[in-house]
Amino acid sequence: MIKIYKFGEVPSEEIFARFSPTASVEGVVADIIAEVIKNKDAALKAYAQKFDGVTLDTLEVSQAEIDAAYENADKTFVAVLEEAAENIRQFHSKQVRDGFEIHREDGVVIGQKVTPIEKVGLYVPGGTAAYPSTVLMDSIPAKIAGCKEIVMVTPPAKDGSVNPDILTAAKVAGVTRIFKVGGAQAVAALAYGTESVPKVDKIVGPGNAYVAEAKKQVFGKVSIDMIAGPSEILVVADDTNDAAHVAADLLSQAEHDKMASAVLVTDSQAFAEKVSAELEKQIPLLPRCEIARKSIDDNGKIIVADNLLQAIEIANEIAPEHLELCVDNPFDYLDKVEHAGSIFMGKYCPEALGDYFAGPNHTLPTSGTAKFSSPLSVDDFVKKTQYSYYTETALDKVADKVALFANKEGLHAHAKSAVIRKK
Repeated sequence: MIKIYKFGEVPSEEIFARFSPTASVEGVVADIIAEVIKNKDAALKAYAQKFDGVTLDTLEVSQAEIDAAYENADKTFVAVLEEAAENIRQFHSKQVRDGFEIHREDGVVIGQKVTPIEKVGLYVPGGTAAYPSTVLMDSIPAKIAGCKEIVMVTPPAKDGSVNPDILTAAKVAGVTRIFKVGGAQAVAALAYGTESVPKVDKIVGPGNAYVAEAKKQVFGKVSIDMIAGPSEILVVADDTNDAAHVAADLLSQAEHDKMASAVLVTDSQAFAEKVSAELEKQIPLLPRCEIARKSIDDNGKIIVADNLLQAIEIANEIAPEHLELCVDNPFDYLDKVEHAGSIFMGKYCPEALGDYFAGPNHTLPTSGTAKFSSPLSVDDFVKKTQYSYYTETALDKVADKVALFANKEGLHAHAKSAVIRKK
């Protein structure tokens, strides 16, 4: 059963405690990466046999497989994918930024140009649940940014196939190439390249603890989006809500995995108890009830605050991945929210809208990192390059100032490179 705390009556470390995995996978992941670097495709096929129980002749998904998945897909689902993709494009198109240029006296020009990352790798989970939504969310911003190549990796099934819904979403989104590789070995293949899998410049997408650790270990060789932890939801709700609705929203994240976190912050003890009772009703009805049960019992909590303003303060301290403001006037509170990955406003905007359809990205900062990081966006798929231009006259005016700075730092060759050009 979910734990209920009265804020101020229990230690703050208990209120703000987060699940922390105890088992380290660092060594296992390091060994996997080393094996992929050494044996490339052979290592990937061996790991497919070991972890996925499948013997693969080829690693790349053929165009025929992609086309067949799309043609055989439920047409209603394809229509929903297309509509969701358009919503995602509309939102992310607003994130496109141009370079700039500043012109000063004496012909000085300084500026910045924005160019897309050439090759990006997209990791799509395929374990306890497969996520075609992730394909849309992570590849459409890359397409908008202008990335030339989008390489997707996802674990194969035991018959060597890839989930057809994932392939259909990839076709809708315009993914360039797809490989039947999962886990830490997929991250290693994208970072270092193999005979089949091309080396990319950046890796994005969520995964399990092994995928997250692999992304951490290859960072520097390639860029990554973030180190994603277990999924989280925090709901701020008053007692004018339907307890069944709020319980359903909490379970929408609890069913992700046993390490997921579902938190309600309310200003009503009575409402807290109603939601707790609703959770007990709804959990046994879920197909993934065992996962949800473990998540709610181990990591779920209800925090009773004095008022909604205090509830917002608690939410800011937790800095959740998903924040629902289930109140009648959510825009009155929006400016008070300082730390959250994505905010869902009002009583009729469940977090699931953001997962699939609304348009804002669902690849979000977790584990409190919303205090300093942002959702995946077009910005993640571009790089900025700055430039400067000085005329002879312009340099002549400032060369001594540059030299003064350089000499203060003991870098005399720096100083000389400026003054040697003086008239």
